[in-house]
Amino acid sequence: MASCFRGPLPGRRSLPLFLLLLRVSLAQERAAATSLLSGYFGTKSRYEEVNQHLLLDPLSLGPPEPGYLLPSAACAPLQLRALIRHGTRFPTEKQIRKLGQLHRLLRSQERPCPAAQQLARWDMWYQPDLDGKLAPKGRLDMEQLARRLAARFPGLLAPQRRFAFASSSKHRCVDSSAAFRKGLQLALHRQPSARDIENETIEINDKLMRFFDHCEKFVTCVEENATAMYEVDAFKEGPEMKRVLEKIAATLCVPVRDLNADLVQVAFFTCSFELAIKNVNSPWCSLFNEDDAKVLEYLNDLKQYWKRGYGYDINSRSSCILFQDIFKHLDTAIAESKSSMPISSPVILQFGHAETLQPLLALMGFFKDEEPLAANNYKKQMHRKFRSGHIVPYASNLIFVLYHCDQARTPEEEYQVQILLNEKLLPFPHSEETVSLYTDLKNHYKDILQNCHFSEECELSKTNDTSTDEL
Repeated sequence: MASCFRGPLPGRRSLPLFLLLLRVSLAQERAAATSLLSGYFGTKSRYEEVNQHLLLDPLSLGPPEPGYLLPSAACAPLQLRALIRHGTRFPTEKQIRKLGQLHRLLRSQERPCPAAQQLARWDMWYQPDLDGKLAPKGRLDMEQLARRLAARFPGLLAPQRRFAFASSSKHRCVDSSAAFRKGLQLALHRQPSARDIENETIEINDKLMRFFDHCEKFVTCVEENATAMYEVDAFKEGPEMKRVLEKIAATLCVPVRDLNADLVQVAFFTCSFELAIKNVNSPWCSLFNEDDAKVLEYLNDLKQYWKRGYGYDINSRSSCILFQDIFKHLDTAIAESKSSMPISSPVILQFGHAETLQPLLALMGFFKDEEPLAANNYKKQMHRKFRSGHIVPYASNLIFVLYHCDQARTPEEEYQVQILLNEKLLPFPHSEETVSLYTDLKNHYKDILQNCHFSEECELSKTNDTSTDEL
Protein backbone atom coordinates (compact mmCIF):
# COMPACT_ATOMS: atom_id res chain seq x y z
CA MET A 1 0.00 0.00 0.00
CA ALA A 2 1.47 3.36 -1.08
CA SER A 3 2.04 6.10 1.45
CA CYS A 4 -0.56 8.87 1.56
CA PHE A 5 2.23 11.46 1.76
CA ARG A 6 4.58 12.07 -1.17
CA GLY A 7 6.68 14.67 0.58
CA PRO A 8 7.39 16.16 4.01
CA LEU A 9 4.43 17.29 6.05
CA PRO A 10 3.83 21.04 5.98
CA GLY A 11 5.67 22.90 8.70
CA ARG A 12 8.21 20.10 9.30
CA ARG A 13 11.86 20.08 8.31
CA SER A 14 12.95 16.80 6.77
CA LEU A 15 16.37 15.26 7.15
CA PRO A 16 18.49 15.15 3.99
CA LEU A 17 17.85 11.83 2.31
CA PHE A 18 21.42 10.55 2.70
CA LEU A 19 21.33 11.26 6.48
CA LEU A 20 18.00 9.52 6.80
CA LEU A 21 19.28 6.50 4.90
CA LEU A 22 22.46 6.47 6.99
CA ARG A 23 20.44 6.54 10.22
CA VAL A 24 18.20 3.71 9.00
CA SER A 25 21.26 1.74 7.86
CA LEU A 26 23.00 2.11 11.24
CA ALA A 27 19.84 1.10 13.08
CA GLN A 28 19.50 -1.97 10.86
CA GLU A 29 23.15 -2.91 11.43
CA ARG A 30 22.73 -2.66 15.20
CA ALA A 31 19.53 -4.69 15.09
CA ALA A 32 21.17 -7.30 12.85
CA ALA A 33 24.17 -7.59 15.19
CA THR A 34 21.91 -8.14 18.18
CA SER A 35 19.70 -10.60 16.31
CA LEU A 36 22.78 -12.71 15.54
CA LEU A 37 23.32 -13.08 19.30
CA SER A 38 19.73 -13.18 20.53
CA GLY A 39 19.20 -16.83 19.71
CA TYR A 40 21.96 -17.85 22.14
CA PHE A 41 20.99 -16.23 25.43
CA GLY A 42 19.77 -19.48 27.02
CA THR A 43 17.54 -18.97 30.05
CA LYS A 44 18.00 -15.19 29.67
CA SER A 45 16.25 -15.25 26.28
CA ARG A 46 13.17 -13.18 25.61
CA TYR A 47 9.99 -15.12 24.83
CA GLU A 48 9.81 -13.63 21.33
CA GLU A 49 12.86 -15.70 20.33
CA VAL A 50 10.72 -18.87 20.33
CA ASN A 51 7.68 -17.11 18.84
CA GLN A 52 9.00 -14.63 16.31
CA HIS A 53 5.52 -13.63 15.12
CA LEU A 54 4.99 -11.86 18.46
CA LEU A 55 7.55 -9.23 17.45
CA LEU A 56 5.03 -8.01 14.86
CA ASP A 57 1.85 -8.64 16.86
CA PRO A 58 2.12 -9.57 20.57
CA LEU A 59 -1.46 -10.90 20.58
CA SER A 60 -1.09 -13.06 17.48
CA LEU A 61 -1.68 -16.79 17.88
CA GLY A 62 0.80 -17.45 15.10
CA PRO A 63 0.47 -19.59 11.99
CA PRO A 64 -1.79 -22.63 12.30
CA GLU A 65 -0.08 -25.87 13.27
CA PRO A 66 -1.00 -29.26 11.78
CA GLY A 67 -2.96 -31.23 14.37
CA TYR A 68 -3.22 -28.21 16.65
CA LEU A 69 -6.17 -28.52 19.02
CA LEU A 70 -8.56 -31.36 18.56
CA PRO A 71 -11.66 -30.62 16.45
CA SER A 72 -14.16 -28.83 18.66
CA ALA A 73 -17.11 -30.61 17.03
CA ALA A 74 -15.83 -33.92 18.39
CA CYS A 75 -13.72 -33.00 21.41
CA ALA A 76 -14.14 -30.27 24.02
CA PRO A 77 -11.35 -29.11 26.37
CA LEU A 78 -12.19 -30.27 29.87
CA GLN A 79 -9.22 -29.04 31.90
CA LEU A 80 -6.20 -26.81 31.36
CA ARG A 81 -3.13 -26.95 33.60
CA ALA A 82 -0.51 -24.28 32.88
CA LEU A 83 2.94 -24.10 34.46
CA ILE A 84 4.32 -20.67 33.66
CA ARG A 85 7.79 -19.26 34.20
CA HIS A 86 7.82 -15.67 35.42
CA GLY A 87 8.20 -12.91 32.84
CA THR A 88 11.31 -10.94 31.95
CA ARG A 89 13.21 -10.04 35.10
CA PHE A 90 16.05 -7.78 36.16
CA PRO A 91 19.47 -9.36 36.87
CA THR A 92 20.01 -10.88 40.30
CA GLU A 93 22.10 -9.08 42.91
CA LYS A 94 24.97 -11.51 42.26
CA GLN A 95 24.93 -10.74 38.52
CA ILE A 96 24.73 -6.98 39.18
CA ARG A 97 27.73 -7.09 41.51
CA LYS A 98 29.80 -8.99 38.92
CA LEU A 99 28.81 -6.46 36.27
CA GLY A 100 29.81 -3.64 38.66
CA GLN A 101 33.20 -5.31 39.11
CA LEU A 102 33.75 -5.50 35.34
CA HIS A 103 32.54 -1.92 34.81
CA ARG A 104 34.93 -0.60 37.49
CA LEU A 105 37.80 -2.50 35.85
CA LEU A 106 37.13 -0.73 32.55
CA ARG A 107 36.74 2.68 34.20
CA SER A 108 40.05 2.30 36.04
CA GLN A 109 42.14 2.01 32.87
CA GLU A 110 44.51 4.92 32.34
CA ARG A 111 44.59 4.65 28.56
CA PRO A 112 41.51 2.72 27.52
CA CYS A 113 41.08 1.60 23.95
CA PRO A 114 37.85 2.60 22.11
CA ALA A 115 35.81 -0.48 23.08
CA ALA A 116 36.69 -0.16 26.77
CA GLN A 117 36.13 3.60 26.65
CA GLN A 118 32.64 3.16 25.25
CA LEU A 119 31.72 0.64 27.96
CA ALA A 120 33.32 2.76 30.70
CA ARG A 121 30.98 5.60 29.67
CA TRP A 122 27.97 3.27 29.70
CA ASP A 123 25.47 4.13 32.44
CA MET A 124 25.60 1.38 35.07
CA TRP A 125 21.94 1.74 35.98
CA TYR A 126 21.45 -1.72 37.51
CA GLN A 127 21.39 -1.53 41.31
CA PRO A 128 21.57 -4.49 43.73
CA ASP A 129 18.05 -3.82 45.06
CA LEU A 130 16.60 -4.76 41.65
CA ASP A 131 17.70 -8.33 42.54
CA GLY A 132 15.72 -10.45 40.08
CA LYS A 133 12.51 -8.43 40.32
CA LEU A 134 9.95 -8.61 37.53
CA ALA A 135 10.66 -5.92 34.92
CA PRO A 136 7.87 -3.87 33.29
CA LYS A 137 8.44 -5.97 30.15
CA GLY A 138 7.83 -9.05 32.31
CA ARG A 139 4.41 -7.74 33.32
CA LEU A 140 3.62 -7.20 29.66
CA ASP A 141 4.79 -10.76 28.88
CA MET A 142 2.23 -12.10 31.33
CA GLU A 143 -0.67 -9.83 30.33
CA GLN A 144 -0.23 -10.73 26.67
CA LEU A 145 0.15 -14.45 27.38
CA ALA A 146 -3.12 -14.38 29.33
CA ARG A 147 -4.92 -12.70 26.45
CA ARG A 148 -3.56 -15.20 23.93
CA LEU A 149 -4.53 -18.19 26.08
CA ALA A 150 -8.03 -16.74 26.51
CA ALA A 151 -8.26 -16.48 22.71
CA ARG A 152 -6.98 -20.07 22.24
CA PHE A 153 -9.26 -21.62 24.83
CA PRO A 154 -12.38 -19.43 24.99
CA GLY A 155 -14.46 -22.29 26.38
CA LEU A 156 -12.18 -22.75 29.39
CA LEU A 157 -10.88 -19.24 30.08
CA ALA A 158 -14.33 -17.76 30.33
CA PRO A 159 -16.00 -15.53 32.96
CA GLN A 160 -18.18 -18.28 34.39
CA ARG A 161 -15.25 -20.67 34.90
CA ARG A 162 -13.34 -21.21 38.12
CA PHE A 163 -9.64 -20.35 38.01
CA ALA A 164 -7.14 -21.72 40.53
CA PHE A 165 -3.97 -19.63 40.87
CA ALA A 166 -0.76 -20.72 42.60
CA SER A 167 2.72 -19.25 42.71
CA SER A 168 6.21 -19.64 44.04
CA SER A 169 6.88 -17.32 46.97
CA LYS A 170 9.43 -15.32 44.93
CA HIS A 171 8.20 -11.81 44.20
CA ARG A 172 8.80 -12.13 40.43
CA CYS A 173 6.39 -15.08 40.34
CA VAL A 174 3.75 -13.46 42.55
CA ASP A 175 3.97 -10.31 40.41
CA SER A 176 3.76 -12.42 37.23
CA SER A 177 0.56 -13.99 38.52
CA ALA A 178 -0.90 -10.53 39.21
CA ALA A 179 0.00 -9.34 35.70
CA PHE A 180 -1.48 -12.50 34.17
CA ARG A 181 -4.73 -11.95 36.08
CA LYS A 182 -4.82 -8.38 34.80
CA GLY A 183 -4.43 -9.66 31.24
CA LEU A 184 -7.18 -12.20 31.80
CA GLN A 185 -9.44 -9.48 33.12
CA LEU A 186 -8.75 -7.44 29.96
CA ALA A 187 -9.45 -10.46 27.76
CA LEU A 188 -12.80 -11.16 29.41
CA HIS A 189 -13.96 -7.59 30.08
CA ARG A 190 -16.29 -7.48 27.08
CA GLN A 191 -18.14 -10.52 28.29
CA PRO A 192 -20.84 -10.24 30.97
CA SER A 193 -18.95 -10.78 34.19
CA ALA A 194 -19.04 -9.18 37.60
CA ARG A 195 -15.87 -11.02 38.64
CA ASP A 196 -12.76 -9.17 39.66
CA ILE A 197 -10.17 -11.65 38.39
CA GLU A 198 -7.28 -9.33 39.24
CA ASN A 199 -8.01 -9.65 42.95
CA GLU A 200 -8.80 -13.35 43.12
CA THR A 201 -6.86 -15.22 45.78
CA ILE A 202 -3.58 -16.90 44.93
CA GLU A 203 -2.02 -19.82 46.77
CA ILE A 204 1.69 -19.64 47.59
CA ASN A 205 2.94 -23.17 47.07
CA ASP A 206 6.71 -23.66 47.13
CA LYS A 207 6.25 -27.37 47.73
CA LEU A 208 5.17 -27.68 44.08
CA MET A 209 6.71 -24.60 42.44
CA ARG A 210 10.10 -24.82 44.19
CA PHE A 211 10.25 -28.55 44.89
CA PHE A 212 14.02 -28.42 44.41
CA ASP A 213 14.43 -26.35 47.59
CA HIS A 214 12.65 -29.06 49.58
CA CYS A 215 14.66 -31.97 48.20
CA GLU A 216 17.52 -32.61 50.65
CA LYS A 217 19.43 -34.91 48.31
CA PHE A 218 19.36 -32.35 45.49
CA VAL A 219 20.35 -29.46 47.76
CA THR A 220 23.23 -31.35 49.39
CA CYS A 221 24.54 -33.38 46.46
CA VAL A 222 24.00 -30.93 43.59
CA GLU A 223 23.13 -27.40 44.72
CA GLU A 224 25.76 -27.16 47.46
CA ASN A 225 28.27 -29.67 46.11
CA ALA A 226 31.24 -27.95 44.44
CA THR A 227 32.15 -31.06 42.44
CA ALA A 228 28.66 -31.47 40.92
CA MET A 229 29.40 -28.79 38.31
CA TYR A 230 32.65 -30.42 37.21
CA GLU A 231 31.75 -30.29 33.50
CA VAL A 232 30.82 -26.60 33.75
CA ASP A 233 34.08 -25.73 35.50
CA ALA A 234 36.09 -27.80 33.02
CA PHE A 235 34.48 -26.01 30.06
CA LYS A 236 35.34 -22.64 31.62
CA GLU A 237 39.00 -23.68 31.49
CA GLY A 238 38.75 -25.38 28.09
CA PRO A 239 39.96 -24.24 24.66
CA GLU A 240 36.64 -22.78 23.48
CA MET A 241 36.26 -20.48 26.47
CA LYS A 242 39.99 -19.66 26.43
CA ARG A 243 39.62 -18.40 22.85
CA VAL A 244 36.64 -16.19 23.80
CA LEU A 245 38.41 -14.92 26.90
CA GLU A 246 41.56 -13.95 24.98
CA LYS A 247 39.53 -12.25 22.27
CA ILE A 248 37.50 -10.16 24.76
CA ALA A 249 40.65 -9.23 26.70
CA ALA A 250 42.30 -8.05 23.45
CA THR A 251 39.18 -6.08 22.44
CA LEU A 252 39.09 -4.34 25.82
CA CYS A 253 42.89 -3.93 26.03
CA VAL A 254 43.02 -5.53 29.47
CA PRO A 255 45.35 -8.31 30.65
CA VAL A 256 43.67 -11.68 30.21
CA ARG A 257 44.47 -12.43 33.85
CA ASP A 258 42.03 -9.66 34.87
CA LEU A 259 39.12 -11.50 33.22
CA ASN A 260 37.53 -14.88 33.81
CA ALA A 261 34.67 -16.88 32.33
CA ASP A 262 32.16 -15.49 34.84
CA LEU A 263 32.96 -11.87 33.98
CA VAL A 264 32.77 -12.54 30.24
CA GLN A 265 29.47 -14.35 30.75
CA VAL A 266 28.01 -11.45 32.74
CA ALA A 267 28.98 -9.07 29.91
CA PHE A 268 27.14 -11.37 27.48
CA PHE A 269 24.13 -11.55 29.78
CA THR A 270 24.09 -7.75 30.05
CA CYS A 271 23.61 -7.68 26.29
CA SER A 272 20.68 -10.08 26.78
CA PHE A 273 19.16 -8.10 29.67
CA GLU A 274 19.30 -4.83 27.75
CA LEU A 275 17.53 -6.46 24.81
CA ALA A 276 14.90 -8.25 26.89
CA ILE A 277 14.18 -5.44 29.37
CA LYS A 278 14.63 -2.31 27.25
CA ASN A 279 14.58 -3.66 23.68
CA VAL A 280 17.88 -1.90 22.94
CA ASN A 281 21.12 -2.98 21.36
CA SER A 282 23.55 -2.53 24.23
CA PRO A 283 27.20 -1.60 23.61
CA TRP A 284 28.01 -4.80 25.55
CA CYS A 285 26.71 -6.74 22.53
CA SER A 286 29.49 -5.35 20.34
CA LEU A 287 32.06 -7.44 22.23
CA PHE A 288 30.67 -10.69 20.83
CA ASN A 289 30.14 -12.37 17.49
CA GLU A 290 27.98 -15.39 16.74
CA ASP A 291 30.78 -17.90 17.38
CA ASP A 292 31.38 -16.38 20.83
CA ALA A 293 27.64 -16.53 21.50
CA LYS A 294 27.49 -20.24 20.68
CA VAL A 295 30.28 -20.96 23.18
CA LEU A 296 28.62 -18.89 25.92
CA GLU A 297 25.25 -20.51 25.22
CA TYR A 298 26.88 -23.91 25.66
CA LEU A 299 28.36 -22.82 28.97
CA ASN A 300 24.89 -21.83 30.17
CA ASP A 301 23.34 -25.03 28.80
CA LEU A 302 25.98 -27.15 30.55
CA LYS A 303 24.94 -25.61 33.87
CA GLN A 304 21.26 -26.19 33.13
CA TYR A 305 21.93 -29.77 32.01
CA TRP A 306 23.93 -30.76 35.09
CA LYS A 307 21.89 -28.79 37.62
CA ARG A 308 18.31 -28.97 36.27
CA GLY A 309 18.31 -31.47 33.44
CA TYR A 310 19.60 -34.93 32.63
CA GLY A 311 22.99 -34.59 34.35
CA TYR A 312 21.86 -36.29 37.58
CA ASP A 313 18.70 -38.35 38.10
CA ILE A 314 17.79 -36.43 41.25
CA ASN A 315 17.39 -33.24 39.18
CA SER A 316 14.33 -34.65 37.44
CA ARG A 317 13.20 -37.14 40.11
CA SER A 318 12.77 -34.26 42.56
CA SER A 319 9.93 -33.00 40.32
CA CYS A 320 7.86 -36.18 40.64
CA ILE A 321 5.73 -34.45 43.32
CA LEU A 322 4.62 -31.87 40.71
CA PHE A 323 4.21 -34.48 37.97
CA GLN A 324 1.97 -36.61 40.17
CA ASP A 325 -0.09 -33.59 41.21
CA ILE A 326 -0.78 -32.83 37.53
CA PHE A 327 -2.09 -36.36 36.96
CA LYS A 328 -4.08 -36.30 40.19
CA HIS A 329 -6.07 -33.32 38.91
CA LEU A 330 -6.46 -34.89 35.47
CA ASP A 331 -7.80 -38.05 37.11
CA THR A 332 -10.24 -36.00 39.21
CA ALA A 333 -11.51 -34.13 36.13
CA ILE A 334 -12.13 -37.42 34.31
CA ALA A 335 -13.93 -38.93 37.30
CA GLU A 336 -16.15 -35.84 37.58
CA SER A 337 -16.85 -35.92 33.85
CA LYS A 338 -17.83 -39.59 33.95
CA SER A 339 -20.19 -38.81 36.83
CA SER A 340 -21.68 -35.85 34.92
CA MET A 341 -20.47 -33.50 37.66
CA PRO A 342 -19.11 -29.99 37.08
CA ILE A 343 -15.31 -29.96 36.78
CA SER A 344 -14.06 -28.59 40.09
CA SER A 345 -10.72 -27.35 38.66
CA PRO A 346 -11.17 -26.59 34.95
CA VAL A 347 -8.29 -24.09 34.85
CA ILE A 348 -5.16 -24.31 37.03
CA LEU A 349 -2.53 -21.61 36.50
CA GLN A 350 0.76 -21.92 38.38
CA PHE A 351 3.71 -19.53 38.30
CA GLY A 352 7.25 -20.71 38.90
CA HIS A 353 10.73 -20.72 37.44
CA ALA A 354 12.88 -22.18 34.68
CA GLU A 355 14.01 -24.50 37.48
CA THR A 356 10.38 -25.63 37.86
CA LEU A 357 9.88 -26.50 34.20
CA GLN A 358 13.27 -27.89 33.18
CA PRO A 359 13.38 -30.85 35.64
CA LEU A 360 9.76 -31.73 34.85
CA LEU A 361 10.46 -31.82 31.12
CA ALA A 362 13.49 -34.03 31.79
CA LEU A 363 11.39 -36.34 33.96
CA MET A 364 9.01 -36.73 31.02
CA GLY A 365 11.86 -37.46 28.57
CA PHE A 366 11.73 -34.32 26.43
CA PHE A 367 14.84 -32.84 24.73
CA LYS A 368 17.10 -35.75 25.61
CA ASP A 369 20.28 -36.11 23.55
CA GLU A 370 21.93 -39.45 22.85
CA GLU A 371 25.12 -38.31 24.59
CA PRO A 372 25.35 -36.22 27.76
CA LEU A 373 26.50 -32.62 27.40
CA ALA A 374 30.13 -32.46 28.53
CA ALA A 375 33.07 -30.09 28.58
CA ASN A 376 34.86 -32.00 25.82
CA ASN A 377 32.08 -32.51 23.26
CA TYR A 378 31.10 -28.93 22.38
CA LYS A 379 31.45 -29.49 18.62
CA LYS A 380 29.55 -32.79 18.71
CA GLN A 381 26.68 -31.05 20.52
CA MET A 382 26.25 -28.20 18.02
CA HIS A 383 22.88 -29.65 16.99
CA ARG A 384 21.77 -30.77 20.44
CA LYS A 385 18.13 -30.96 21.49
CA PHE A 386 18.88 -29.55 24.94
CA ARG A 387 19.01 -25.80 24.31
CA SER A 388 17.62 -23.98 27.32
CA GLY A 389 16.79 -20.80 25.41
CA HIS A 390 14.49 -22.79 23.12
CA ILE A 391 12.90 -24.58 26.07
CA VAL A 392 12.62 -22.16 29.00
CA PRO A 393 13.02 -18.52 27.94
CA TYR A 394 11.34 -15.86 30.06
CA ALA A 395 7.56 -16.43 30.25
CA SER A 396 7.95 -20.02 29.04
CA ASN A 397 4.89 -22.16 29.66
CA LEU A 398 4.03 -25.84 29.73
CA ILE A 399 0.33 -26.51 29.25
CA PHE A 400 -1.57 -29.78 29.65
CA VAL A 401 -4.98 -29.83 27.93
CA LEU A 402 -7.42 -32.64 28.69
CA TYR A 403 -10.18 -33.21 26.14
CA HIS A 404 -13.47 -35.07 26.37
CA CYS A 405 -14.41 -36.60 23.01
CA ASP A 406 -18.09 -37.52 23.06
CA GLN A 407 -17.98 -39.18 19.64
CA ALA A 408 -15.27 -41.63 20.66
CA ARG A 409 -15.51 -45.11 19.22
CA THR A 410 -14.10 -46.75 22.37
CA PRO A 411 -14.03 -45.80 26.06
CA GLU A 412 -10.23 -45.34 25.81
CA GLU A 413 -10.64 -42.70 23.08
CA GLU A 414 -13.06 -40.64 25.16
CA TYR A 415 -10.31 -38.73 27.05
CA GLN A 416 -7.31 -37.38 25.19
CA VAL A 417 -4.42 -35.06 26.03
CA GLN A 418 -2.26 -32.52 24.26
CA ILE A 419 0.79 -30.73 25.67
CA LEU A 420 1.93 -27.30 24.57
CA LEU A 421 5.35 -25.82 25.26
CA ASN A 422 5.50 -22.08 24.68
CA GLU A 423 2.14 -22.28 22.89
CA LYS A 424 3.35 -24.90 20.41
CA LEU A 425 2.32 -28.53 20.32
CA LEU A 426 4.90 -30.84 21.85
CA PRO A 427 5.10 -34.36 20.37
CA PHE A 428 4.98 -37.03 23.07
CA PRO A 429 8.26 -38.95 23.53
CA HIS A 430 6.53 -42.34 23.47
CA SER A 431 4.71 -41.80 20.17
CA GLU A 432 6.02 -38.64 18.46
CA GLU A 433 2.34 -37.76 18.03
CA THR A 434 0.85 -34.47 19.25
CA VAL A 435 -2.17 -36.11 20.84
CA SER A 436 -2.31 -39.06 23.21
CA LEU A 437 -5.08 -41.14 24.67
CA TYR A 438 -5.06 -40.42 28.38
CA THR A 439 -4.86 -44.12 29.17
CA ASP A 440 -1.77 -44.47 26.92
CA LEU A 441 -0.12 -41.48 28.57
CA LYS A 442 -0.70 -42.84 32.06
CA ASN A 443 0.60 -46.21 31.01
CA HIS A 444 3.77 -44.69 29.54
CA TYR A 445 4.49 -42.86 32.80
CA LYS A 446 3.26 -45.68 35.04
CA ASP A 447 6.61 -46.13 36.79
CA ILE A 448 6.89 -42.44 37.73
CA LEU A 449 3.28 -42.27 38.87
CA GLN A 450 3.55 -45.39 41.02
CA ASN A 451 7.16 -45.47 42.20
CA CYS A 452 8.55 -41.93 42.30
CA HIS A 453 7.96 -40.92 45.93
CA PHE A 454 9.32 -37.48 46.75
CA SER A 455 10.25 -38.31 50.37
CA GLU A 456 12.19 -41.41 49.33
CA GLU A 457 13.84 -39.83 46.28
CA CYS A 458 15.00 -36.80 48.26
CA GLU A 459 16.16 -38.57 51.41
CA LEU A 460 19.91 -38.48 51.97
CA SER A 461 21.63 -41.79 52.58
CA LYS A 462 22.63 -42.39 56.21
CA THR A 463 26.30 -42.24 55.26
CA ASN A 464 25.78 -38.54 54.32
CA ASP A 465 27.90 -39.19 51.25
CA THR A 466 27.75 -36.08 49.05
CA SER A 467 29.35 -37.83 46.07
CA THR A 468 27.52 -37.51 42.73
CA ASP A 469 28.43 -41.10 41.78
CA GLU A 470 25.03 -42.48 42.79
CA LEU A 471 22.98 -39.61 41.47
